[in-house]
Amino acid sequence: MTETQYWLGVREYETIREVKGPLLIVEGVSGVSYDEIVEVELASGEKRRGRVLDVGAGIAVVQVFEGTTGITRVGTKVRFLGRPLEIPVSEDMLGRVFNGLGEPIDGGPPIVAEEKRDVNGEPLNPAARDYPEDFIQTGVSAIDGMNTLVRGQKLPLFSGSGLPHNMLAAQIARQATVPGEEAEFAVVFAAIGIKYDDALFFKKFFEETGAINKVAMFVNLADEPAMIRLVTPRVALTLAEYLAYERDMHVLVILTDMTNYCEALREISAAREEVPGRQGYPGYMYSDLATIYERAGRVKGKKGSITQMPILTMPNDDITHPIPDLTGYITEGQVVLDRGLYNRGIYPPINVLMSLSRLMKEGIGPGKTREDHAGVSNQLYAAYSRAQELRSLATIVGEESLSETDRKYLRYAEAFEKRFLSQGFYENRDIDTTLDIGWEVLSILPESELTNIKDEHIKKYHPKYKRGGTG
Repeated sequence: MTETQYWLGVREYETIREVKGPLLIVEGVSGVSYDEIVEVELASGEKRRGRVLDVGAGIAVVQVFEGTTGITRVGTKVRFLGRPLEIPVSEDMLGRVFNGLGEPIDGGPPIVAEEKRDVNGEPLNPAARDYPEDFIQTGVSAIDGMNTLVRGQKLPLFSGSGLPHNMLAAQIARQATVPGEEAEFAVVFAAIGIKYDDALFFKKFFEETGAINKVAMFVNLADEPAMIRLVTPRVALTLAEYLAYERDMHVLVILTDMTNYCEALREISAAREEVPGRQGYPGYMYSDLATIYERAGRVKGKKGSITQMPILTMPNDDITHPIPDLTGYITEGQVVLDRGLYNRGIYPPINVLMSLSRLMKEGIGPGKTREDHAGVSNQLYAAYSRAQELRSLATIVGEESLSETDRKYLRYAEAFEKRFLSQGFYENRDIDTTLDIGWEVLSILPESELTNIKDEHIKKYHPKYKRGGTG
């Protein structure tokens, strides 16, 4: 064994026992700690980075970011640097594109760091958390009107393979704003394990629409090692924490696709020969996801906030799959994309009956959105739910067998999907427009059916009374 002790706490070893997948097993180590950053120098002089995944009994398991191809047991030096993985952070990172390790890949100059931060973040005292209660306008009616996003919330988007979740993510990133505080709003966009053409789509979209000026993009491609996939969301959230808590910005963090993150987690777990949990995923996947999702929120005494919208594709459209299942336990609701709506040409194909924002009630109402918001949302839900039941009944007994009121519910459902749910990719609706469209489709129903809305709101906002009718 050869070991060189440096005065800065760096320890160097040439005692690799085994190279296994993306892992190095180094023996005879001492003074090494979990999550410590590692430098691996090959016999050719090439240097790669990694981090300590496990340590004990003089043995360290090291994950290599760039993969272990070409690494041999003999002639390779492993240096333990005595510190966790850190990235430079700066407000100048807005408008730039980085790889999964936070290095610029847009041809621009290196980032002049205002400070360096540990990518794992710092534990946040639960008593220091402030309750989310401020409305974020995404410009998407199905979200703003019925599944409202609140500042500091974690609201995931559940999708399926082939559904337009990338388009919706890009649209939200471009349009999202805190009304009245537009100048202080920023988006941190982390693309995890995506294809090159998807990365190109996001980059071109943000540049062409001018949204890139308020967006920091972190791009991890599908052909990059799994280890970088695990680091990318943490790097993105490290910048988000700096912007929110040091620069007083309201930051929306979009993470797509968290399914790719979990697949990387399973791959690393299998390489370590850990006992698998549900469907082969590691038993600690819940707590691992929580270390990412729980970095959202508001802090007492701090003006800024971090709101998260993780996006994940459900394998086989199965909402009970471990990834969406565990995500649902940690986060505060979900927005679900529906293949049936998508096949009928509706964009965004959001299934509002399966979607939920648990913090919606805190972020709507007088002074935040509008006084009639809660009532309109509840009525839209109730009427659409009944219309779906009547659609099923009509396929059995025929529409002509339904009552006149029931047939109005069917017309309402069509209008709801085509006028309220459906909107253009570049269409940015403010909350007043969204609620007004809601009133338009509800006006198809008899006024006596609007049981979830207060009478004074009906008299004030119903199109019939706005036109000066008397009923």
